[in-house]
Amino acid sequence: MDVESLLKSVRSGETSVEQAAERLRMLPYENIDFARIDHHRKLRTSCAEVIFCQGKTPEQAAQIFERLRRQGGNVLATRADGHHAAAILALCPDAAYHERARVALLRQGERPEPGRVAVCTGGTADEPVAEEAALTAEVFGARVDRFYDVGISGLHRVLDVLPQIWESSAIVAAAGMEGALPSVLAGLVDKPVIAVPTSVGYGAHFGGLAPLLTMINSCAAGVACVNIDNGFGAGYLAAQIARSAVGGSRTQTE
Repeated sequence: MDVESLLKSVRSGETSVEQAAERLRMLPYENIDFARIDHHRKLRTSCAEVIFCQGKTPEQAAQIFERLRRQGGNVLATRADGHHAAAILALCPDAAYHERARVALLRQGERPEPGRVAVCTGGTADEPVAEEAALTAEVFGARVDRFYDVGISGLHRVLDVLPQIWESSAIVAAAGMEGALPSVLAGLVDKPVIAVPTSVGYGAHFGGLAPLLTMINSCAAGVACVNIDNGFGAGYLAAQIARSAVGGSRTQTE
């Protein structure tokens, strides 16, 4: 919940004292039996709670999504399959489902901040993870530029878009196979590179373990690595970096 915006709304007359009191009663969390929804998280961290749908029933995911929607900010649900999406859209028809990224989200008027994030992939097969990262970064305020299929098997492709990548405050690099793209980028730019190993590759790739080891053993400085297929974690961190780069803070309002 954005308490500062709520108080301004009361002062302007857009929200009544009674309405504000009702919303504040939900702090710091709301217990709905199967979940304790952290409505206070945005106040603490500038980023609202995110729903991880895997392991939840469609009805559970949809109910949490609806409760977060009532707070008035953007709502994000990751690892959502078609059943989760159908239940969420039934309760929140203004939400959108991005099937390839397995992300359901609702945008409620929050404007992106000036910070930019570049999301790059080694190949087209890495796009689902990259899109999870890109959508996450956008939901949390970053302006995202996508540079897909710029892997090192055709190095000229990433060199062609390097001037645009340079404009970003943080770079997400998702790659499978041997996972060399983050090291290449880190050797060419002065921005932090967030490496995302993907589970794309042949047998000795071990479901993403090979690129994970490559990325955490990068010979280029400035590379940080998240877990295999963790596009959400990469996008969240990239948005934080982008916000910090332009002087944002947890008390900044939209």
